[in-house]
Amino acid sequence: MASVRLMERIVRVRRMEEGESRRLLELALGELAQLELALSAAKQRERAGRQLVAASARSGEIRDRIAGMEESRSASRRAAALAPRIRSAGDRVASLRQDYLSKRTTRLQAETLAEAEKAREAAINLRRGQQDLDDWYLNRMRLDGDRK
Repeated sequence: MASVRLMERIVRVRRMEEGESRRLLELALGELAQLELALSAAKQRERAGRQLVAASARSGEIRDRIAGMEESRSASRRAAALAPRIRSAGDRVASLRQDYLSKRTTRLQAETLAEAEKAREAAINLRRGQQDLDDWYLNRMRLDGDRK
């Protein structure tokens, strides 16, 4: 019975480890999504800057052209700065996903072992119960035979 409790404790620990690993993965995925959203916004700003330059070329407004070029250049630099951070975050997500899957596999294995141990304990208890019944019956038969 002690081994069953030990196995259940191990399963609880493995579940906690898996949960923590899943939370870390979800945080990393959220960070990656934010970085990708920032990259998308930077690309949108870059397009808007180019459109402003094109519009100023038609209208002849020099201030709009300079503002559009600066907006496009600034957004392009931001996108270039975000690219390595996105790659790094992607690598971190991949690593955390692998860790999570490993923890999950370990937990599943521990659960399988715990279930097998419970089944083994139940079989032992069933055999003991049957042996006790057999002993009781044999003792009763002997007592009945001694009385006659």
